Amino acid sequence: MKEQTITIDLDTGLQARPAAQFVQLANRFSSDVFIEKGSKRINAKSIMGLMSLAVGQGEEIKLIADGSDEDKVINELSDFVKQP
Repeated sequence: MKEQTITIDLDTGLQARPAAQFVQLANRFSSDVFIEKGSKRINAKSIMGLMSLAVGQGEEIKLIADGSDEDKVINELSDFVKQP
């Protein structure tokens, strides 16, 4: 299992289109992927779950991955949210 805390740099946060792109990227990997914000944990492969977090620009989330490609999924998702 791998975990990483990251700050969202996307101008719109993880709302609407960026959220859909994030979920599509997460679904390319076989590892289980979760996002924690505060006390809430959701499946990062679920658009409804991600939208329910209402993650805005500048907020911190924790990415958690467990599986054969956990390092790669954490790196790619982390790079995605660090785009301006």
